[in-house]
Amino acid sequence: MPRLWTTTIEEHRRTVQAAVLDATADLVAQHGLTSVTMSQIAKATGIGRATLYKYFPDVEAIMITWHERQIGHHLDHLAAIGSKGGGPEQRLHAVLNAYATIQHGHRNHPLASLLHRGPHLLQARRHLRDFFAELLSEAAADGHVRDDIAPSELANYCLHALDAATELSTEAAVNGLVAVTVAGLRP
Repeated sequence: MPRLWTTTIEEHRRTVQAAVLDATADLVAQHGLTSVTMSQIAKATGIGRATLYKYFPDVEAIMITWHERQIGHHLDHLAAIGSKGGGPEQRLHAVLNAYATIQHGHRNHPLASLLHRGPHLLQARRHLRDFFAELLSEAAADGHVRDDIAPSELANYCLHALDAATELSTEAAVNGLVAVTVAGLRP
């Protein structure tokens, strides 16, 4: 098969999958997860049901794939913040604040119990922990973060502490949570 043909087919598949994910997310937001059917998704996407079933077995699988994509966007966003200029302490604080803000945005999300489980989430958490540990190690080397506790343990501390942002009602409370978390990291 010519390379151009292969690239075109792969791009078409990615485009169809993205359209399915977006249409499903919109339908679920409008009607709730239990009200959305594969027929509705196929119609909203502009494809046949048989084609939709070639991509996904059910609505739950679509939503999990959509969530994986969202997690990827969040990880990319955090990585971009972590690579911006400034010293290790400033980058660490910016990443922790961005993570807490993301968590706060998921507050009272009706799909959390469905989406926040499974192997895709465990892999993302490991990636996040390693990313935080690297930032913490750099900040510890500069003397801004305690070095008596392993960076991976401090990373777990940060993740668990900032996950509480999902339960906070204001941005000010989220900022306070980040401040308390950062204070616990100081030497």
